[in-house]
Amino acid sequence: MDKKLRIDLTRVPKHVAIIMDGNGRWAKSKGMNRVFGHRNALTAVRQSIEAAAEIGTEAITLYAFSTENWNRPSTEVKALMTLLVNSLNSELKTFQENQVKVNAIGNIKSLPKKAQQTLASVIEQTKNNNRIVLTLALSYGAREEIVNAIKNISKKVVNKELDLEKIDENTINNHLYTFNLPNVDLMIRTSGEQRISNFLLWQMAYAELYFTDVLWPDFRQEHFYDAVIDYQNRERRFGKTSEQLTK
Repeated sequence: MDKKLRIDLTRVPKHVAIIMDGNGRWAKSKGMNRVFGHRNALTAVRQSIEAAAEIGTEAITLYAFSTENWNRPSTEVKALMTLLVNSLNSELKTFQENQVKVNAIGNIKSLPKKAQQTLASVIEQTKNNNRIVLTLALSYGAREEIVNAIKNISKKVVNKELDLEKIDENTINNHLYTFNLPNVDLMIRTSGEQRISNFLLWQMAYAELYFTDVLWPDFRQEHFYDAVIDYQNRERRFGKTSEQLTK
């Protein structure tokens, strides 16, 4: 039976976040360097976006490059930035055809100028697409995001633009990079690692976490559907009891 047919389309996760892990190990298993793994991961990206769009998921966020990734060897970082530019250019036509709206979060100004320009161009050209929002987390760290939010909120309090007593969860949400996205319902991490790795810490407060041993370059639509099926088999209580949910 087609795994997609097992999915209840009335209960799909609105926002799926993915930690794309395992490129280096995949490449090493083939006797190649890490960059080879990154270059062969585009199919996994494409199929994940397609699978999410087909079942009606509103948003998918990919952890493409963390703030900690800047500490990797300079040759790998340079290759990743070049791959980012090339991939955005090569996939633009597909984004347009499939109504994918591209978004980005993180310290975008820390990216090389060429990457910033290409990213800005693709975001502008896809801004009116409305099937699914693809967010690329680039030079992203959740702790840094929260620190920046606190700083911006504090400035508004000092400048008397915001009443301290009126600060609530919505205030914080509105000062995060993801202010225009729903909270994460499902987080997928590939390669068998079971960590969140400083990714969307606030937004994943009630997310269901799904870990798979599949290495990212091998990840396909069927694996995405496996995660969604597992998600739908869980009871999401948000702090309530099972009995409360049935009333």
